[in-house]
Amino acid sequence: MTTHLVWFRNDLRVNDNLALAAACRDPHARVVGLFIATPGQWRQHDMAPRQAEFIWQHVQSLSHALAQRGIELRVHEVADFNACAEYLKSFCEQQHIDALFYNYQYELNERQRDAAVEKALGRDVVCQGFDDSVLLPPGSVTTGNNEMYKVFTPFSKAFIKRLHEGLPECVPAPKAREIALPEPEILREFDYSRQPIDESLFPIGEQQAINQLRQFCRQPVADYEQQRDFPAIDGTSRLSAYLATGVLSPRQCLHRLLKEHPQALDGGSGSVWLNELIWREFYRHLLVAYPKLCRHQPFISWTDNVVWRQDESQFIAWQQGKTGFPIVDAAMRQLNTTGWMHNRLRMVVASFLVKDLLCDWRRGERYFMSQLIDGDLAANNGGWQWAASTGTDAAPYFRIFNPTTQGERFDAQGEFIRQWLPELSDVPDKYIQTPWIWAEKQQLKLDYPHPILEHKQARIATLAAYEAARKS
Repeated sequence: MTTHLVWFRNDLRVNDNLALAAACRDPHARVVGLFIATPGQWRQHDMAPRQAEFIWQHVQSLSHALAQRGIELRVHEVADFNACAEYLKSFCEQQHIDALFYNYQYELNERQRDAAVEKALGRDVVCQGFDDSVLLPPGSVTTGNNEMYKVFTPFSKAFIKRLHEGLPECVPAPKAREIALPEPEILREFDYSRQPIDESLFPIGEQQAINQLRQFCRQPVADYEQQRDFPAIDGTSRLSAYLATGVLSPRQCLHRLLKEHPQALDGGSGSVWLNELIWREFYRHLLVAYPKLCRHQPFISWTDNVVWRQDESQFIAWQQGKTGFPIVDAAMRQLNTTGWMHNRLRMVVASFLVKDLLCDWRRGERYFMSQLIDGDLAANNGGWQWAASTGTDAAPYFRIFNPTTQGERFDAQGEFIRQWLPELSDVPDKYIQTPWIWAEKQQLKLDYPHPILEHKQARIATLAAYEAARKS
């Protein structure tokens, strides 16, 4: 009997899974699933304990969904990516695997791992890879000179033009195989620290993710442009964790969006959220075109000459949400408590760390990965390099967010701030961004720190540091 192996990674779903669908096309083949945990590699990549829990929960969910279709999911653990090739070669020999099906990952370490696996399997196992986690394959949207775009807007226009020419199709979940399986065994837990998830924010299960996508696309996506920047409003999709771990595919998101809002491709209702999906694609395509982005290197080379300030106490204050700037502190406490942060606030706190504290952006990038339930190298690196003015299509280095005015613009009444900084619950709206001024006037002592720096002076110092680096 022909035996097909599906190697699951960041694609923990049965619906619209290109590798799984391809493996199941032969109705007579025996199909086996495999998930390989790599705790040592996860530690090197600073995977958040909440993301590890999210993955663990969805591996269990996937096991049950596959069993209902007559497919057994094996779960194994090795130290790191280097051990994957040896284990897979042994597994394929023991299970008499004829063909391996997997969905591509685009990070450099992952691509090197996959190349090593294919080399180890040689001619004994036919390997088939698929561009599953993107709408369009990296390298397929290029300039007239056949180069990767370095600026988002022309990339987005070319991307939408490609979508007009033909949408990437969704594939259905495979039908049940002829072989009935017993109830799957209890899976052995990963050797990796995990943290509980707030399931009211991130319900567990593929169907829950699909339901959340459908609910968002019915109406909230139409209001996304007006509401997405206000953290006190539940105006974003919160689908990023499902996309990062592959519980949802970007094709499912695109098709559901166009089903509810068919004018999204032409700039109509839903087009702003579509733009966010294309930003996700942009950062993935960049990883393949410029592997140095996976090596902690800036896209703009001269920015590596910036002399960063080494103030550990300020970095810790930023981590803990104790900078004395309420919008920054509330955002960091949201991240530390839930593993997620509102997108507008990701820009604000990143700008504050790099442009106010003059701290190396890579420290912020790494801390985010250690906390985010939706941690994703391409998006996280892209966002941090944008904020730090070191990346492709980045904010110019002289663009520096004022954390106080950002708070005034996007949380004027302090609703979000008070949610995460209860010590400011009695501060009037007028002073919620500058509570120390109110406290001094009232001759009160707040259980909240004074600002750890003066923004105007910090801005001058940062501009000087970037200017010196640019000239060096």
